[in-house]
Amino acid sequence: MTEQRILVVSPSWVGDIIMSQTLYSLLKENDPGVRIDVMAPSASKPLLSRMTNVDRPLLFDVGHGEMNLGYRRLFARALQKTGYDQAIVLPNSFKSALVPFFADIPLRTGYRGEMRYKLLNDMRILDRAKLPRMIDRFMALGLGSSKPLPQYREPSLAIDRINQDDCLRRFNLDASKPILGICPGAEFGDAKRWPEEKFAGVAKEVIESGMQVWLFGSARDRVLTNKICKILPSSYEKDCANLAGRTTLLDVVDLINLCGQVISNDSGLMHVASAVGCKIVVVYGSTSPTFTPPLTTNPIVIRKSIQCSPCFKRNCPLEHKNCLNLIEPEDVLLQLER
Repeated sequence: MTEQRILVVSPSWVGDIIMSQTLYSLLKENDPGVRIDVMAPSASKPLLSRMTNVDRPLLFDVGHGEMNLGYRRLFARALQKTGYDQAIVLPNSFKSALVPFFADIPLRTGYRGEMRYKLLNDMRILDRAKLPRMIDRFMALGLGSSKPLPQYREPSLAIDRINQDDCLRRFNLDASKPILGICPGAEFGDAKRWPEEKFAGVAKEVIESGMQVWLFGSARDRVLTNKICKILPSSYEKDCANLAGRTTLLDVVDLINLCGQVISNDSGLMHVASAVGCKIVVVYGSTSPTFTPPLTTNPIVIRKSIQCSPCFKRNCPLEHKNCLNLIEPEDVLLQLER
């Protein structure tokens, strides 16, 4: 029997790529012999190397939002010799469906999106009420259009213990003392970010209780983590490691695994923490835990039920951000084990 080969065009965002693992798990359960190759940009491709159900991560080196038609044609030409049976296109954009079309993959599955009628030949119409979560929408593309969805498998990222030990040495970290991980960033926009002074309030209390705090984020998040550090008394510096912008994405995977608990906004790192088994407390503002929940056992979700939330906006259209500003450090501290 010939091995089935599937190409997946993944989303760009870190959190979305982790949620897409629910699709890969489903495909492998339905056909353990299937080969799954996944296209991803350089920023998030490393995560695929930690997913045991991805056979080959493919670097698709086009910036987010770029067309670069020539590169897409060349990339597709290189894929033709692989002989894929199906492509599953997770993003809804026109350009995301071009490579499978150019590569002449016989079955090209995806949701109806930006003028994709000729690019996809297995086009699905999204029923948002029937598929309320992003993972439901991803998994449905791996099934026949009329088949019911099974229970999802929680995403899981493998840990590299050698790199983990190396990170502890490189960043002069001590994992023997209880660690609270804090992820104050959110790439989507300010309406997803709990204020830095509130994160600092939590950090101050947990350090005083005998824990240490590790701050995670990208180079862009360094502004946020620096503010948190400045708010804390200088004597707390030894118990607060500011790692934002100093680590690779895979370093974060391996280090956040050592955190007994993690506090995060609805962000990519929230999904990373969930996928390595952390106990997680998630603060939601403009987005909804119904659409992008933490995919782990017994997560704690904190949100304010106010009339304007969720609005799914990058910035608060009412300019008050009460969905986040009304959440106090005490609300989070009550949920932590100390």
